[in-house]
Amino acid sequence: MLQPEIQAKIALLQPTGQTVRNAGMPLDLEWIARTRVNQSATDRRVASLPGRRSVKKDAQAAWLLKALTCIDLTTLSGDDTAGRVRRLCAKAAQPLTPALQEALGMGDRRLTAGAVCVYHRFVGMAVDALAGTGIPVAAVSTGFPAGLAPHDVKLREIAASVADGAAEIDIVITREHVLTGNWQALYDEMRDFRAACGDAHVKAILATGELKTLRNVAQASLVCMMAGADFIKTSTGKEAVNATPAVTLTMIRTIRAYHDRTGYRVGYKPAGGIATTKDVLMQQFLMKEELGRPWLEPDLFRIGASSLLADIERQLETHVTGGYSAFNRHPIG
Repeated sequence: MLQPEIQAKIALLQPTGQTVRNAGMPLDLEWIARTRVNQSATDRRVASLPGRRSVKKDAQAAWLLKALTCIDLTTLSGDDTAGRVRRLCAKAAQPLTPALQEALGMGDRRLTAGAVCVYHRFVGMAVDALAGTGIPVAAVSTGFPAGLAPHDVKLREIAASVADGAAEIDIVITREHVLTGNWQALYDEMRDFRAACGDAHVKAILATGELKTLRNVAQASLVCMMAGADFIKTSTGKEAVNATPAVTLTMIRTIRAYHDRTGYRVGYKPAGGIATTKDVLMQQFLMKEELGRPWLEPDLFRIGASSLLADIERQLETHVTGGYSAFNRHPIG
């Protein structure tokens, strides 16, 4: 059971209210051209974080419980099956065993993952499996992961996933637009994706590992937000380099600048390479320090992961029992 003096930490689990959807703004090429990123300062900020922020025991358990509610449990493999997707949905609806949840003093709370993310083929099946849970289904779309399908095909793919019940669409941008500085093309593409999504929220995947520089990452983030993205997301998880702390810092500072100018809160989703509690705590600390408490909620923060939940479970069980908990005790699917 969590100690009484730590109960305040569980306030992390309390929602902070609905977020007004980002309506976008006209493309501002001057703002984009002015955007710079100081690489050395970014590296120093990221390097300083572990020494300045650390949480242990009950406090760490509270942070991990919050992280659990922000995970987009994901399966995006060529060998995905209906059985795997159903098991993933069951895990999303009951991520912790009742015994472990009770031991953590959270037996009266309903804890679920933030969403389940799948290819279009499995959207309808996931929607059925999650019926009544309130957990949204996210579909990867627009020629994921390369994003090189014809534009009209991308729009039809979005429409098909929305028709099957996807409440969130994770799109991939055309990286060439960023690498050539064709911001009008990226803006127009993103506006079309947003329109095709309708009421479904759209997460813009930048594939940051393929954008070469942090300045490109910042500029692409701005353009996608100007075009109405509800979230900006680091990666498909298929690139060689994914959600590094430096990329996270760059993207969330761009979110802050956009919020300061427009008043709209845009969400952030790191994805790829976040597999341990140490990884996710670093991401959470940056979110809290750079953007503030509202950005720790699932409506503004998601973590694209498949194996992270197993490590969170392992750490929470170790916290409760005081003994080592093996990974094979916490299968995902």
